[in-house]
Amino acid sequence: MNDISQDEKTWGMLAHLSTLVGLIVPFGTILGPLVVWLMKKDTMPFVADQGKEALNFNITVLIAMIVGGILTLVLIGVLVMIVVGIAWLVLSIIAALAANKGESYRYPFTLRLVK
Repeated sequence: MNDISQDEKTWGMLAHLSTLVGLIVPFGTILGPLVVWLMKKDTMPFVADQGKEALNFNITVLIAMIVGGILTLVLIGVLVMIVVGIAWLVLSIIAALAANKGESYRYPFTLRLVK
């Protein structure tokens, strides 16, 4: 892979960590990576890739949480939402650390809706 500047690594990390905005702002899990991706997609290829990956992952998590919410009617939904929430936090941190090292991270079980 080409040399990735420290600036790109930092922005790549921020693309993943920006999902934590969702803990404070409704839909921040989507808006954070979307803003970083839109700002840097034309000038920083690594950030474009990682921002798109973070965005796709968070869209997938949102879908899983909606399904979990529906499944609360049959009680298993609460467990689904807890597992998805923990996986979201852990995988976002792992992805941020990988991006900070200049490694492209691919989230498991992610629908790649944004191309």
